[in-house]
Amino acid sequence: MKIILDECVPRRFKASLIGHECSTVPESGLAGKRNGELLALIEPLGFEAFVTLDKGIQYQQNLRDRKIIVLVIRARTNRLIDLLPYANACLAALVEATSGDVIVIG
Repeated sequence: MKIILDECVPRRFKASLIGHECSTVPESGLAGKRNGELLALIEPLGFEAFVTLDKGIQYQQNLRDRKIIVLVIRARTNRLIDLLPYANACLAALVEATSGDVIVIG
């Protein structure tokens, strides 16, 4: 699966999403884009999942017509050490998720 990590997710978290093609928003040339615009831009680029820490995304954005899976990690901080315990839950959620799902982890 082709996954993109939001700017708030440490780049090194990619390594924990084993078996998936991962990029970050900055690596994709989309740094600084707001969530609505960002989601509209990443879907045509072939991304199938978006990983973020933005707990309000599902309330701030109309995700109903989106094809991308949105994973929202609810960790104590955005430090890698606080995110790593959620990596396996993210991997499991990606197996079960279908297009347009918003899944809260943690």
